[in-house]
Amino acid sequence: MKGTDGEALERVVIGVKEDTKITTYTNEKGFYSLSLESGKIYTLVYYDISHTAATHTLEAKGDQTITYSPVLDFKNTFETVEVRDFKTSSQEIVVLDPKIISRIPGPSESVESIIKTQAGVSSNNELSSGYSVRGGNFDENLVYVNDIEVYRPFLVRSGQQEGLSFANPNMVSNIVFSAGGFDAKYGDKLSSVLDITYRKPLKFAGNASASFLGGNVQLEGISKNRLIAWNIGGRYRTNSYLLSSLDTKLNTSGGYRPSATDFQSFLTFDVNPKLKIEFLGNIASNKYLVKPVNRETDFGTVKDALRLTIYFDGQELMQYNTYMGGLSTTYRPNSKTKLKLIGSAYRANEQEVYTIQGQYYIDQLEADLGKPNFGQVAYNRGVGTFLNNGRNYLTASVYNLEHKGTRTINRNNEFLWGVREQYEKIEDKLGEWRTVDSAGYIVPYAVNEINLTDVYKTQITLPSWRSQGYMQFNHTATLRDSSNFRVSAGVRANHWTVNNQTVFSPRVSMAYKPNWKRDWLFKLSGGFYYQPPFYRELRNIDGTINKDVKAQRSIHIVFTSDYVFKMWNRPFKLMMSGYYKSLNDLVPYEIENVRIRYFANNNTQGYATGADIRINGEFVKGVESWATIGVLKTYEYSKDNIHYDYYNKDGEKIVRGYTFDQVRADSQKVDPGFIPRPTDQLITFGLFFQDNIPKFPAIKFNLNIQFGSGLPFGPPTHTRWQQVLRMPPYRRADAGLAYNVLKENREFKRKNYFNNLKEMWIFLEVFNLLQIQNTVSYTWIADVTGNRYAVPNYLTNRQVNVKLQIRF
Repeated sequence: MKGTDGEALERVVIGVKEDTKITTYTNEKGFYSLSLESGKIYTLVYYDISHTAATHTLEAKGDQTITYSPVLDFKNTFETVEVRDFKTSSQEIVVLDPKIISRIPGPSESVESIIKTQAGVSSNNELSSGYSVRGGNFDENLVYVNDIEVYRPFLVRSGQQEGLSFANPNMVSNIVFSAGGFDAKYGDKLSSVLDITYRKPLKFAGNASASFLGGNVQLEGISKNRLIAWNIGGRYRTNSYLLSSLDTKLNTSGGYRPSATDFQSFLTFDVNPKLKIEFLGNIASNKYLVKPVNRETDFGTVKDALRLTIYFDGQELMQYNTYMGGLSTTYRPNSKTKLKLIGSAYRANEQEVYTIQGQYYIDQLEADLGKPNFGQVAYNRGVGTFLNNGRNYLTASVYNLEHKGTRTINRNNEFLWGVREQYEKIEDKLGEWRTVDSAGYIVPYAVNEINLTDVYKTQITLPSWRSQGYMQFNHTATLRDSSNFRVSAGVRANHWTVNNQTVFSPRVSMAYKPNWKRDWLFKLSGGFYYQPPFYRELRNIDGTINKDVKAQRSIHIVFTSDYVFKMWNRPFKLMMSGYYKSLNDLVPYEIENVRIRYFANNNTQGYATGADIRINGEFVKGVESWATIGVLKTYEYSKDNIHYDYYNKDGEKIVRGYTFDQVRADSQKVDPGFIPRPTDQLITFGLFFQDNIPKFPAIKFNLNIQFGSGLPFGPPTHTRWQQVLRMPPYRRADAGLAYNVLKENREFKRKNYFNNLKEMWIFLEVFNLLQIQNTVSYTWIADVTGNRYAVPNYLTNRQVNVKLQIRF
């Protein structure tokens, strides 16, 4: 399929008017393929946002192959824009183009990099694939790949240990994301859904890339009889280059080898026009071996500047190996019914082995500009030694069998259903302890013994069964005034054998598109969103488990309005959304870098409320950019935060945090009330901007800006009411230049090797362009008097990356 300029049109939507479930896209050469039931007449609709739509009527006969390739006219005026696909736009979802992922400058070329730029999403760690959605934590986000749920590592505690996220962006054809108010057909999490679809290829193709951070190779093809299609990819990533900019200096002679590799395959077997079989497989290995040498961090204020210097001994070895396989069968007995059976297995082998000793010095820096040693050490404020030890091993196995079905009753009504049975087994062995020796005195000090801090020794085996099911009904109607209306109503059920709890989650969403001169769409969504515990919610700070933890509940109310308009004779879209979440039976938690540590009880309630605004469109003709801004407030309340302060006769507070059975007669009861949740972030802002360099169209400029106001934090006392201090705001700008060395539609003047390449790009990226030191967490250091110092752990500094990408 081509445009009037003769160039192939990619990602043109081809659908069947009589059955909206039958749809496909053109590939980069403009090719497409559809399988239709014999003996029926179909009307094909060809749609692309930049071209006028076209239709074609045909009759399917036997095994006949019909070739039809219309030429679509380019839209030169805004008035020719066709009505959007109402069934898709009326849902509380955003459909994203995976091709943009490679253009977003940043340390992580992953699907999550584009998710972090969406409205309602925030992330304060460029090294992590985790993200927070409207006040939720990393564990509250559902992720599917071809209808198979995928999981994050359990033990990982910092972004540099994560390695690769599951989805391979080079294999992806479609990305759907919802920040709340999603339908009942999706699973049981509190915050969001990321639904990824891997590509079924139509011909042989591939791509490869390499940079200072690693590389990847992806290949795809289809058999001559077009019955078997394959899409495979391998990736390698190393954080050595990124982590060299951190304050902690590492032993690079054999003792510093952070690496992550994975191999994935997606196979499709078209047995016949009614039966299709798909296989998805993944093997991933992430190893983080590091021997720290020393660290020097300046912190404090201009008038009270401090320096922490640490000399290390020992090493850390973190290793996470995961294996996943899924087999699905899709059967279409007729054009109105789709039946799918999915079986999948997941296994994770994780271990953390570390013994790290640090000898530290806390120095006061000279703050007097008139002195020659300004900025240098004036005197020492404390010395000490800490020792951290851990031997943690976890094995997780998840096996499930699921059936999903769709029945199109008529043009306006659709019924969906599904059931799923899942077996889980967790084997967890935890062994951690740490101690602090300040100037020869163990803190806390005892005369006759050595006191260790945070000693955890547990061994747990937890098998369980989980049963799930859902029903959903969709109704679409065109009203008398030509306005469009859609309602989706459904309910989910979930039962877990560990806590023996069954929960029901009714959900409903409505959309109304009035027949106005201006293109507006209004959506209202809501319902009950339960998140039954998996395993981490059951494990307390001390490593013990509480099997009585119940499902957390969030009641969503989301109102969204979309407005499509023109500016500078180019299309734009403005999205405005307001939401409120009532949170009950919450499991309180604290965040250590990216590790979430739960308190394993349901003694907390709370809320999350806010608003998001997003505008996207062609700020520069021919390329899409967008900007988002969000306002959020999420607080929680728990009676467990009530504590008692004791004051001496001079009014000085000398003891804090009495428990109820230790209350003194002269102590004072303190109820802090509602306190900010660990993800409370008042303001977030994101900008992704693309531009073409004037007079040099082969050079593209990309800019990615992220801002988030400070998150709460507190001392490592494992008491939630003390976690009310604020980190500095997260501010980061990544920029990149992309040079199109070989263009896809170039002319071949003579024979050479490069004629086999479809396209070649060279990227020059500058990470952290403004050289801002962002804080991800704090290291707490004590001196002999018991004074504690919160020393910031900074993220990566400015760095330059070069990347080569080819497509063939």
